[in-house]
Amino acid sequence: MSSANASPRPIRRLLVAVAVLGLAVLAWWAWSARAPEAGGGFRTGNVDRGEVRVLISATGTLRATTTVDVGSQVSGQMQEVLVDFNDRVEKDQPIARLDPAPFQSRVKQTEADLASARASVNEAQATLKNAEADYVRKADLAARQLIARNELDLALAARDQARARVVSAQAGVQQRQAAVDNARLDVSYTVIRSPVDGVILLRAVEPGQTVAASFQTPVLFQIAEDLGQMQIDLSIDEADVGQIKEGLPVSFTVDAFRDRQFVGEVKQVRLSATSNANVISYPVVVQVDNADQSLLPGMTASAEIVVSRREDVLRVPNAALRFTPPGADAAAAPGAGRGGFGQDLPRIADALQLDATQRAAFDAAQAAMQERMAARMAARPAGGAPSPGAMGAPGGAAPSAEAIRQRMAEAFSRNYAEFRDTLSPEQRARWDEELRALTTARRGVVWVLDQGQPRAVPVRLGVSDGTVTEVSGELAEGDALIIGQERPAA
Repeated sequence: MSSANASPRPIRRLLVAVAVLGLAVLAWWAWSARAPEAGGGFRTGNVDRGEVRVLISATGTLRATTTVDVGSQVSGQMQEVLVDFNDRVEKDQPIARLDPAPFQSRVKQTEADLASARASVNEAQATLKNAEADYVRKADLAARQLIARNELDLALAARDQARARVVSAQAGVQQRQAAVDNARLDVSYTVIRSPVDGVILLRAVEPGQTVAASFQTPVLFQIAEDLGQMQIDLSIDEADVGQIKEGLPVSFTVDAFRDRQFVGEVKQVRLSATSNANVISYPVVVQVDNADQSLLPGMTASAEIVVSRREDVLRVPNAALRFTPPGADAAAAPGAGRGGFGQDLPRIADALQLDATQRAAFDAAQAAMQERMAARMAARPAGGAPSPGAMGAPGGAAPSAEAIRQRMAEAFSRNYAEFRDTLSPEQRARWDEELRALTTARRGVVWVLDQGQPRAVPVRLGVSDGTVTEVSGELAEGDALIIGQERPAA
């Protein structure tokens, strides 16, 4: 009996041990699932250093830089077509001929009219010669009073009329000569010639076809002058066209060569705006080098215009700029409303590669500026915040951040004027550009994960490519930025 009663105990002990082990595994899994919350449950991304490019994408059509439409200046029946598609032609090379017979017949007719006009001149000159001789005789007789005075007057009138007929006949010769020249020119027009060196893109005529050169000359041939240089006609939205300037680099692809990247540059931003469904766009012409003749007219190009490129700059994920911890106010973060010019100006000066004289002028301006800022801070009332009236806001209202930045920019321009005068034209242009970028730059706040807790860091924002954004401020490469918060486990 005792052995039978003892046998179930080891089984119960085994079941209890298995249950305890299962509870332990469940507890460990729950603790692991909640472990991120102990560190705040944040998702992070790192500050890195690299390139930021701002691109504007558009599609357009490739075409030859110069395309000439060739027609006919006279009407007639096409007798011969001397070229075909893709043929290379030279300037003045015959490319087609019209039947010249009708025009040659008109040449003969006008030449006959010219001969008749010249005969009329000879007849008029003979009449003039006789009239002049008659006038001379009668003038002699009238001087000796052998004839009446009216006979001399009639002879004089006959002579003048003969002279006029000679002039009229000579004008008729010139008129007939012009008709002959015009007829001969029409004969020459029956041979259609290439006006440029190039390649035949279009041949829209066949032998035997009748060509009617009326008010609108038909296009018989289309010739591309040089396929080694091509262009892309892009249509850019009005919101982006302000960023595009001549000389900007362009990269593009075509469907015929999907794995090949072609390059070009902006040649022209045209002012002829077009409206389509209330969307205003402007044509932008991109010049392309096509030395290997791989690009063909009519291809569709998917282009990207590089409007800004910043190399070796601090970059943060755009998600970090959109994140704010629950219950926190990014606008109230320390330094969020400051301009940050004082920290950026030395960096700009270093990039200018100043000589000793320029460096001394900058250091003097920097020291004077810091003294003024220190005196202004000391003059603030208790609590450390400047009064609205001290900032020059009308009616005692607090000035906007934009107004503060504008006044700061004016102050820096005024205080650094002597330093600016020491710069070369190239240095001065870059200084002005960087200072203008500082005054117009956007400000933002990112949150650094510091010992498991979010800490706000104000930054100045630069260019963005939609994924990362250039920043400057109290950040270092490798800093962990909060880009989101983990969802609590269900």
